[in-house]
Amino acid sequence: MAPVLTTLVLTERQQKWFATVQANFEKNTGKPMSEWLEIMKTCPETKPRARMTWLKAEHGVGQNSAAFILDSLKTEGAGMGWDEPDLRAALWKEPGSLAVLEAVEAVAGRLDGVISGQRKSFTSFSRAVQFAAARPLKTGGLLLGVKLEPAVSPRLSPSVKKESWSERLSAVVELTAPDQVDADLADLFAQAADNG
Repeated sequence: MAPVLTTLVLTERQQKWFATVQANFEKNTGKPMSEWLEIMKTCPETKPRARMTWLKAEHGVGQNSAAFILDSLKTEGAGMGWDEPDLRAALWKEPGSLAVLEAVEAVAGRLDGVISGQRKSFTSFSRAVQFAAARPLKTGGLLLGVKLEPAVSPRLSPSVKKESWSERLSAVVELTAPDQVDADLADLFAQAADNG
């Protein structure tokens, strides 16, 4: 039986990290989450990064605790935008880009232990850590970032633009049609997965 691509789940490493942050949260911030949620109602910022900066500047909250606070706002509809069901539909609304993503997801689904998660601007693929991510291109298709050295294949290029995904994804390939997700690309994806 072929492995199944798991979606909307944190990796084991991410689960441990969140559990540690949660366990030490009140000690590190001096307040319970309920108080921080009330404080966030006074935040003048609307974007997650600006809200994190505000928490640090106004309240001395570190990045991990700020991320945990913003993630806790999800129940109020104001979280960080991770793995929310509508994100995928909003991001991958162009049919050509979606078709290429589905071809990449089919490759991911054939590998053991791969978890796919939706972010605001990309779809991530992880095992212990993120090893690949895809974002749609305005021209159709997608840009796939992988945790490989670009020299591994002539299809790969160095990632020269700062992407919103992990900096470990140092190689990219532009895919404009589902048939470009061929056996060669599946091998590269599997190699990247072995790095994750």
